[in-house]
Amino acid sequence: MAYFLIIILLTSTLFSSSENLKKLPKVKDTPAARINLMLQEKEKQDALHIQEEEEFGDLDEFDEEFAEHDKEMDEIFDPLYPYNNWMTGLNHSLMLNVVEPMSTGYGYVVPEGGREGINNFFNNLYYPVSLVNNVLQLEFVDSCTETARFLINTTVGLLGFFDPASAWFGIEPQVEDFGQTLGSYGVGSGFPIVIPFFGQKNLRDLAGNLGDGFIDPIYYVENRGYNLLGEDQSLISIGIAGYDNFNEYSLTPGAYQKLTEDAVDLYPFLRDAYEQHRKQLIKE
Repeated sequence: MAYFLIIILLTSTLFSSSENLKKLPKVKDTPAARINLMLQEKEKQDALHIQEEEEFGDLDEFDEEFAEHDKEMDEIFDPLYPYNNWMTGLNHSLMLNVVEPMSTGYGYVVPEGGREGINNFFNNLYYPVSLVNNVLQLEFVDSCTETARFLINTTVGLLGFFDPASAWFGIEPQVEDFGQTLGSYGVGSGFPIVIPFFGQKNLRDLAGNLGDGFIDPIYYVENRGYNLLGEDQSLISIGIAGYDNFNEYSLTPGAYQKLTEDAVDLYPFLRDAYEQHRKQLIKE
């Protein structure tokens, strides 16, 4: 065991000195993580717009650029628009009236350190999915990075509840999913579709989720008679995924409300933000 840990430490030291590991972290693209990243991008764009107003005053040129961007987004093929718009409204109500209060209460009951540990555990458990998709994208250095993170966090990090790979060795996550893999090979996004509770998707990413489901360990949970969600394995796995997202969202309560508070037309705003977010992940 000591020899095994030494090998891990040597490997992590080698990786942490590599130029390839100076890339920005690329985390698992869960709904909760996506909300936070889209909020960061929105705040960045808002700050940039304010700065441009202060520096240039007349923003007709920039307004034309935004108008061209809006026109491009309006051209998205969206045959399910009535359903998507309705489901977005329903999800929005659930987020504000159910998830937000519950996450606040959950945060009072479970200390932040415990919630971070649970989030780390689920991120570590996602390793097989990330490894396969990095290999499929021929990202072999990132595959080694993810492997080093998994070995360190599973052993030194106590089954992944801690993240010494990042904290001690500077080895940041480089997570990929099958939707990104398909996109990297030129597969188009297809039309948007909104999933109950889980929010925005498109056909490519929905197919990617189904593909990842064959690798993701949470979809191989053994049926037990005492499971609260019954003996239906798919229902149990969906419940686990839901809890994973809920726990992660509790670490940044109010993020969804901040993201959507200025949206004039909620569904097109979230749809376009999602598409831009996924394009950026694929580009990276």
